[in-house]
Amino acid sequence: MMKAALNFLLALMLPGAVLAAPAQPFDAATVARGKYLATASDCMACHTAHHGQPMAGGLVMSSPVGEIVSTNITPSREHGIGKYTAQQFSDAVRKGVRADGQMLYPAMPYTAYARMTDADVNAMYAYFMQGVPAVDRPTTPTSLPFPMNIRLSMKAWNALFLDQQPLRPEPQRSAQWLRGQYLAEGAAHCSTCHTPRGALMQEDKTRHLSGAQVGPWYAPNITSHPVAGIGAWTEAEVVQYLQTGRVAGKAQAAGSMAEAISLSFSHLEPGDLRAIAVYIKSLPPSVGHGDQSAGPSRFEQGKAGNALDKIRGVPYQENIKGANLGAQVFSANCASCHGASGQGTSDAYYPSLFHNSATVNTNNLLATILLGVDRKTADGHVFMPPFGDQVNAVNHLSDTEVAALANYMLVQFGPGQAAATVTPEAVAQVRQGGPQSNLLTLARAGMVLGALAVALLIVFILRRRKRAGAN
Repeated sequence: MMKAALNFLLALMLPGAVLAAPAQPFDAATVARGKYLATASDCMACHTAHHGQPMAGGLVMSSPVGEIVSTNITPSREHGIGKYTAQQFSDAVRKGVRADGQMLYPAMPYTAYARMTDADVNAMYAYFMQGVPAVDRPTTPTSLPFPMNIRLSMKAWNALFLDQQPLRPEPQRSAQWLRGQYLAEGAAHCSTCHTPRGALMQEDKTRHLSGAQVGPWYAPNITSHPVAGIGAWTEAEVVQYLQTGRVAGKAQAAGSMAEAISLSFSHLEPGDLRAIAVYIKSLPPSVGHGDQSAGPSRFEQGKAGNALDKIRGVPYQENIKGANLGAQVFSANCASCHGASGQGTSDAYYPSLFHNSATVNTNNLLATILLGVDRKTADGHVFMPPFGDQVNAVNHLSDTEVAALANYMLVQFGPGQAAATVTPEAVAQVRQGGPQSNLLTLARAGMVLGALAVALLIVFILRRRKRAGAN
């Protein structure tokens, strides 16, 4: 009663004040567990804008059908999820349905979170309501082009592709494997990025984890295939990668994977990381689109070397023309860190550019050049500046320069001359957020054809009535 009276007096003195919602009766252990699960689910990466407040949304994410803006998921009652009940929170997380009944887009990985248990989702609710500071700030609504902006269409999509069944019981499996499956297929939502999409942007389950395009980046094949996937990796190397974002001589995380490692995987318990590694390594091998099924893997290609002798003693204006442009750009922007022959540094802080998966996949090579690398773990802060920076002229390379640089690196450190087919147009596509889906065109064409069919049906009915009247 005393608290209520004080709140009443405060409202009288401050007419515009918004009183805080009463604290939820969650114990500290439940809130802590919810925080761990939210970390495992990587909520921070998508719902925190660059240099923004945690979970306050506003991050603009490229998708094949347009830009999606993440929402405020702090307990703000005005602009966040502060008014959500536990059931409404669960429906949003596992069914893609907001409290107001509007549908979420599957950029929010509710198709994976549907695997999570009631107890875990309730613990996350406790954390978001009681462990996350409220940020009373609105976010810009997502505005996809027509007809993708019709959220009601997601009901049909969910009816076709949302599997709300729990994971199948597999009593023959170890507790460690089952834990790894639950994390990888649920909270960590590995499949959301690493499984290719079908014509309607649904996950193609027949090519599970065989690699997929995610905005400007390519999430590679992580099945147990020894050449196309990570079959040659040990469980310890998978754990090391998830903890630090790198395995020397094989791979370094960048883009959304670097965010996942910085904000999620590097904070998980070693036992959970080991469980994920055990599960991932047990999956059947698969060869993704464009993957090689034989020969050296993407972690074994290339060798040290350079063509910098071609630019020595040649006037700069001559070097930046034709075949020497890539060598000139490499010498001016890359060699000081990665070495003249792409060998990197002895401590691997600056990695070698050969035996490096980034110099095999063209999209990831371009995305790394344009967007840079920014990864923070207990192992340290790894940073490479973005050379596609439109604001900072010092770090800005044109599409032509990036194409020449990429082709030079593919020849010197990657698959070789046959792979050197990068064009300025391909660079521009990555710079603009990656390839767009044909779904938008197909949807519009379908609506036009549907409207024509309806119009023809109406004309047919009217003519029949007219003929019937004449008889």
